[in-house]
Amino acid sequence: MPLVRNLGRAASQLLQSSGCGCGVSLVPVRAIGVSPRQVASDASFHSVTFSESDHPRVLITGGLGQLGVGLAKLLRKRFGKNNVILSDIRKPADNVFYSGPFIFADILDYKNLREIVVNNRITWLFHYSALLSVVGEANVPLARAVNITGLHNVLDIAAEHNLRLFVPSTIGAFGPTSPRDPTPDLCIQRPRTIYGVSKVHAELMGEYYHYRYGLDFRCLRYPGIISADSQPGGGTTDYAVQIFHDAIKTGKFKCYLRPDTRLPMMYIDDCLKATLEVMEAPAEALTMRTYNISAMSFTPEELAQEVQKYVPELQVTYNVDQVRQAIADSWPMNFDDSNARRDWGWKHDYDLPELVTTMFSYLGSDSRIAQAN
Repeated sequence: MPLVRNLGRAASQLLQSSGCGCGVSLVPVRAIGVSPRQVASDASFHSVTFSESDHPRVLITGGLGQLGVGLAKLLRKRFGKNNVILSDIRKPADNVFYSGPFIFADILDYKNLREIVVNNRITWLFHYSALLSVVGEANVPLARAVNITGLHNVLDIAAEHNLRLFVPSTIGAFGPTSPRDPTPDLCIQRPRTIYGVSKVHAELMGEYYHYRYGLDFRCLRYPGIISADSQPGGGTTDYAVQIFHDAIKTGKFKCYLRPDTRLPMMYIDDCLKATLEVMEAPAEALTMRTYNISAMSFTPEELAQEVQKYVPELQVTYNVDQVRQAIADSWPMNFDDSNARRDWGWKHDYDLPELVTTMFSYLGSDSRIAQAN
């Protein structure tokens, strides 16, 4: 089994070198293949509904990435601390471990994942385990195992146990032949990264399980997500996080994208709010299984100009990474999220000025920023 051994070594190297990113949780590869369970051809599943006094029991996979910890905090406020279980294959920080239930869960270990769902009476599952665009291109076999084989395990378990399942998608699910300005919910999708291909696969498999088996599958295509409490973790849009750290620490920022590269972005609080809202939306209100969501769209140059209002001496240079630039050039410039706004009332709170103000307020009161304020 040389392929499995090579993947295992690759996973170990990535775990040692990669930071957290949007939805990232790097998992060790134990086996690659189909799920040990096959859904019966005559199966019929129905989503679980909840009254106000009967909160869901939640499991979050890949929970130590950019979004999982924040989502757990939000859900625990709403449903109770002990009703939300965070999981990953890495050791959590003390503040995360003691903030609520945490459990080891490897999405490639079907039996273990199934036991967790059964033993903890899980009813909602948020599946955040995935490798992002740049990391995925550096190790396609590992990305295929985590992003596709892991998804198959989650789909089968969710269908078998009547779970409401959320799987995030991405702007990376579109490609150079997709309309870019704006990009609608339904259009041609021919991505050119393994990350994008795996997300299109997830969208279609989730929709298939919904119509074939009645699985309550829900999905949002996230834009680039910006947050103050995580480091960049291998995404093409991570420059929009790095600029804040560099502005405070060194006053110098080197961007790997062209200054005019426009991409849709969102502050993390809006992202988490949208995720909870779509999960709580009545099933009859949803006209599709996968929705675009958007808040703002900007270029590195526009972001730098806004940041320089707080750090006027910030020096910005551009050293274009051809791999990242090619990926960005194949992605949407603006998302059309009118269906989400119509069907379940999506509305964002943060535009670019509010985003920059909030990021600096979280990242510290450097003397340059205090002087600007």
